[in-house]
Amino acid sequence: MMKHLFSPFYIKGCHFKNRIVMPGLASFLIENDGSYSDKTIEHYRLRAAGGPSMIIVEAHGVAPEGIVSRHQARIYDDRFIDGLSRIVAVIKAEGSIPAIQIHHAGRQVPARIIKRKPFAPSTLPCPAIKGDVEPLTIEGIHKIIRQFGDAAERAVQAGFELIEIHGAHGYLINQFLSRFSNIREDEYGKGIAGRARFAREIIREVRGRVGKDFPISFKISAQEFVPDGLTTEETISILKLIVTEGVDIVQVSAGNDATPEWICQPMFMKKACLVDSAEKIKAALKDIPIMVVGRINDPLIAEAIISEGKADLVCMGRGLLADPELPRKAQEGRLDDIRICIACNTCMQSIFRKGRIECLVNPSLGREKEMEIHPTSSPKNIMVIGGGPGGLNVASTLAKRGHNVFLYEKESVLGGQLILGSVSVYKKEMLHLIDFLKKQIKKYNVTCHMKSEVNIDMIKEINPDVVIIATGSIPYKPPVDGINLPIVATVPEILYGVKTVMKDVIIIGGGATGCEVALELSERGIHVIIVEQLPNIGTQIEAITKKIILEKLRKNSVRILTEHRLSKVSEKGAYVTDKNGNHVFLKGDKVIIAVGNSPNNSLFEEVKQIKKEVYQIGDCLEVRSAKEAIYEGAYIGISI
Repeated sequence: MMKHLFSPFYIKGCHFKNRIVMPGLASFLIENDGSYSDKTIEHYRLRAAGGPSMIIVEAHGVAPEGIVSRHQARIYDDRFIDGLSRIVAVIKAEGSIPAIQIHHAGRQVPARIIKRKPFAPSTLPCPAIKGDVEPLTIEGIHKIIRQFGDAAERAVQAGFELIEIHGAHGYLINQFLSRFSNIREDEYGKGIAGRARFAREIIREVRGRVGKDFPISFKISAQEFVPDGLTTEETISILKLIVTEGVDIVQVSAGNDATPEWICQPMFMKKACLVDSAEKIKAALKDIPIMVVGRINDPLIAEAIISEGKADLVCMGRGLLADPELPRKAQEGRLDDIRICIACNTCMQSIFRKGRIECLVNPSLGREKEMEIHPTSSPKNIMVIGGGPGGLNVASTLAKRGHNVFLYEKESVLGGQLILGSVSVYKKEMLHLIDFLKKQIKKYNVTCHMKSEVNIDMIKEINPDVVIIATGSIPYKPPVDGINLPIVATVPEILYGVKTVMKDVIIIGGGATGCEVALELSERGIHVIIVEQLPNIGTQIEAITKKIILEKLRKNSVRILTEHRLSKVSEKGAYVTDKNGNHVFLKGDKVIIAVGNSPNNSLFEEVKQIKKEVYQIGDCLEVRSAKEAIYEGAYIGISI
């Protein structure tokens, strides 16, 4: 099974036991001084233990002014070598090749982080950050080239067996390569040869420091998807120039600071979306092996890429965050046990909003030691009420530990809010998570009672040792005139209720749910108006996903009214009021309420009265996302 994916590969002194690589991926487990924490070490140990052939440890800043954040790993001083050696040791001990990525952010860092203007090839600022930049002098360029060489020497001293030079994603080397960011008129600009010179000289410097037999990788954005940005064809021309300086393998990625959706692709983009570029580059470079990244979260897709000769190695980044054991499970044929990354980009959202990385499908990410699952010494009879994401996860976790678990769900299907979230054609990835959770409760022999609405008398009769309430939430309807007219519907009624003919729809609420419903209906050709009280719509949506959704809403001519609230519903539409008190009538044949939900927690209050050991998880505790429900399910599951 998957014989190509699990076949060996060789690059100079590196023996790859299979074709799976964990690419450089920020862990946000780095100390503020750029050193590793114990959590960093454990993070990489677990992923190495899961069976990939190589771990490329995240981007390491080669200079103090070249970091992208305070949480970035660093390699610009000898004091970091001991920590680097620790991580090399654990990766090797678990059977993977330890590799390291070296990096300079260039203009892609706020001045407040580095206490100075960021360096750049030209006067052009970073489109994502803005702010003044300092164009590099020739002397400054040469200094950075030497810093890359110094970093390479430290990497070798620490014991790494491959070095990757980060030339992608809008960072400094990428900035020099692209006309989008490089308008220099000297020998480091203008044509392809000039723009490629900086990269060539860095590779030459690194090669001179590490010797001819040490493997070097170069990561590049094959396409930037911006005016004057790199295209696959131009990237091929650039690579033909730079690989001659000593590149042994190329990692193909995409995107820059203006197109982050191509760096960390959300579920709205197809799987393995960069393979076409990789295949063209492989054909053009002939003798240079190619790694490819980009939504390769399924081992069967990875097998096809390798078997069809489109790339030599596949990179699984978020896939190994979601399930560190993905390679081993795939090799053993345990595909049902893999927690597939659903590309929800919760990891990206948590980085930007919380400064740490979290995962919707893997609640133990970043806290692996605290969330270890151990067998129980005293099995209990546990009643879980509610088969949404939280209920399913707590049930499987408890059963895995040896408890006797009985799950009750009032509907005919399991999944709760995840089912609602997967109705859109763009969010079918959510079904992978539902399927995984359902297979886990079956695997660990959870007894399921479907179409069973539980009341307090049932609980008294069954008399479990523990009750876990995971009853979710119910749609909230604002108390306005006409709210109970037939023209009004909730989101569940629209998405998986009785289908009705709709031509003009008014959606009250421009949060995540409202925007996704608007997208789904507008894709069907329905005219949609979104009404939102706040100044902007989609404020809770992860930034990369939000960018794509808003672009699609604009393309579909969805009308957006911000700073308006619903004041009345009639049989022919809705009356809304703007911030100045002006009333507007919106004509429509359906008014959809998407202003949020309220906790369904009445049963919890009743159970407390009978003195049972009882817990609440998910929306019935507080209405939030599936991530919190799954985490709470895992936490309670290991605590009882």
